[in-house]
Amino acid sequence: MYHNKQKKIAAISDLTGFGRCALSVTLPIVSHMKVQCCPMPTSIFSNHTAYPEYSFFDYTSQLPAYMAQWKKLNLKFEGILSGFLGSADQIGMVEEFITRFRTGRTKVIVDPVMGDHGKIYATYTKEMCDGMRNLVSLADIVTPNLTECCKLTDSSYKETGWKKKELLLMAEKIMAMGPEKMVITGIPQGNFIANFVCEKGKASRLFRTHRIGSDRFGTGDIFASIIAADAVNAVPFERSVKKASNFVKRCVARSNEMGIPRTDGVCFEEIIHTLRLN
Repeated sequence: MYHNKQKKIAAISDLTGFGRCALSVTLPIVSHMKVQCCPMPTSIFSNHTAYPEYSFFDYTSQLPAYMAQWKKLNLKFEGILSGFLGSADQIGMVEEFITRFRTGRTKVIVDPVMGDHGKIYATYTKEMCDGMRNLVSLADIVTPNLTECCKLTDSSYKETGWKKKELLLMAEKIMAMGPEKMVITGIPQGNFIANFVCEKGKASRLFRTHRIGSDRFGTGDIFASIIAADAVNAVPFERSVKKASNFVKRCVARSNEMGIPRTDGVCFEEIIHTLRLN
């Protein structure tokens, strides 16, 4: 059976029923951009962990059989996108997935979801941090936020006052691990939020957008999903970063207008029709 007539992205992350994050964001975003999104759930949550309570199922034990069945189907992917991973075992399984499914036309995008605002998530161990560095080394594109970039490069975190040369030094350390392209997201600059873009063979660039309200859950997942779909659609990287940043900004603005609670993420459904395909 031939399954490979349409571009596909294997999206490896958790599935969260409520809260607009991870696969519940990636599926509609990637699909809208005319790429088939094939989810591989690492865990299943009733709602994300910022709520006081949630139900949780760890899918780790099911992943080997899941991958084996996809291999039997001879699935081939133009993109592999990894997001939140809950254990060192899962990070290792994603490495295995990349090794087994990567072809010469596959773009690997790693969103190293490790923490935010200078703090690494409580679930993250040293073993997981080391494993994430190994995973990043297999990526073509990485999309760390400022906290994650600092952790991956053993750099000191600060909330503000970042100079371009400091950002470039961290970016060069990460790109020396293997990636061809990267963007450091969510850099505070007064009334702006900046993204620092690096691509081998090109000058680094800093793009800014006006800050709108407080941070919201799931915006990083939207950003990485757009970057991944654009990568397999051969959209230039700088254009993709600008598009993702502007779309997230519009999503936040619309969510504020509608009074959506911060924990509920952003109501991207309201404006997904405005998301360009190129």
